[in-house]
Amino acid sequence: MDYLTDLKAILHSKRANIYYLEKCRVMQKDGRVLYLTEEKVEKQYWNIPIANTTCILLGTGTSITQAAVRMLASAGVLIGFSGSGGTPLLAANEVEWLSPQSEYRPTEYIQGWMQFWFDDHKRFLAGQAIQRLRIQYMQRVWTSDRDLRGEGFNADDEDIRHALQRFNQRIDESKNITELLLTEAKLTKALYKIAANRTKQTDFVRQHDSVDDANAFLNHGNYLAYGLAATTLWVLGIPHGFAVLHGKTRRGALVFDVADLIKDTLILPWAFICAKEGATEQEFRQQCLQNFTSHKALDFMFDSVKQLSKGDF
Repeated sequence: MDYLTDLKAILHSKRANIYYLEKCRVMQKDGRVLYLTEEKVEKQYWNIPIANTTCILLGTGTSITQAAVRMLASAGVLIGFSGSGGTPLLAANEVEWLSPQSEYRPTEYIQGWMQFWFDDHKRFLAGQAIQRLRIQYMQRVWTSDRDLRGEGFNADDEDIRHALQRFNQRIDESKNITELLLTEAKLTKALYKIAANRTKQTDFVRQHDSVDDANAFLNHGNYLAYGLAATTLWVLGIPHGFAVLHGKTRRGALVFDVADLIKDTLILPWAFICAKEGATEQEFRQQCLQNFTSHKALDFMFDSVKQLSKGDF
């Protein structure tokens, strides 16, 4: 049965929903994908609008039926298994994605990507382009977002402006991928310091296995960004192993490259803001998803990857 015949197609870049589910069972029932929760009194079914969903993260205590996977695949929804809160229990930098199988994805983008990827210099130029796009997006969002400006994250502030200008200069001065990655790490470290000062968390140290709220929110939000990146690449038909920055030896490294386009802009400041306000994990997640929608994160990722695949560095 072709489930797509009953679905109204929505472009992946325009889809609104990312689901994180735990302690439930995902199943197909009456032509729909539902998740079942066990309440004290009765079982409750909740519908998942798959035609408007980009990816589903299954946390602890979840199960999924074969029929549900088949229907999700037909709608082009990515499925991921993760630990509690969207963060893996064992591996800090990997999510195991189950990609829907489709032979009707476009070929032009992977063909364009391959035209430059085997050339070390062109791959380096693509890495520089990703970093420039990342800064342009941050400047645009941090200038226009009223809530962020109210919390002190304004791209026109002197310390932020100088940090971004210095980063742009170092991008141009970088001679290879190693130098570019080092420059990127210095920018992120500078942004952590700025965010910690803005939210009066001056003792912050970035540690992936730390239990403080800011670190936990950064981990959680980054995995949401990885979900968007994986969706973008799958829809455009570009395998995750063809990275330009994070190394050719890491199988999913291109996911991290594409996620970098939005991570520091949309995840980093709100991780610190929500930690300061004592927000719950769910409240932080809702804030991230709202940011993705209001600032058209998927649109930006799609446009950026398409631009790179055309060799427009």
